[in-house]
Amino acid sequence: MRKILAIAAIAGSTAMTGLALVPATAQASTSAATGTVATAESGTASFGNWGRYFSSDRKAYTFGKTWKSHGKVYTKWYGVEKRGGKKGWIWFEFYQNGGWHKFNRSWDGKTVGSWNGKGIKKVYTFTCWGGKFDHCGSKHRIY
Repeated sequence: MRKILAIAAIAGSTAMTGLALVPATAQASTSAATGTVATAESGTASFGNWGRYFSSDRKAYTFGKTWKSHGKVYTKWYGVEKRGGKKGWIWFEFYQNGGWHKFNRSWDGKTVGSWNGKGIKKVYTFTCWGGKFDHCGSKHRIY
């Protein structure tokens, strides 16, 4: 009986003080809903890979990876457009410093691009084909 009370007292005291008896590698926190992983040693969070996000007519698509490191959000993206004659477009919409911002990039064939920024809280993307606002696919949150 004394052993059970002693174990309960130790467990209660570690829970109250926030101490944990687990290895440092197990102290990384993970959120399944957002896909983020933060570690105490690196200060890096990873949102992960995203895509193939198609235009509405499926003639272009984009995919990539988004991650956060030391307060900056980084996105590397790839665009594929197979029909020729017209361009594929990727749009990014992001919430930064209390306001929404957006920009786009076009390509013909295949391309790779990247961008980053500080203070970004959310990032959405979608793909169009044939023009900036033509045949746009659905919007997806990537961070």
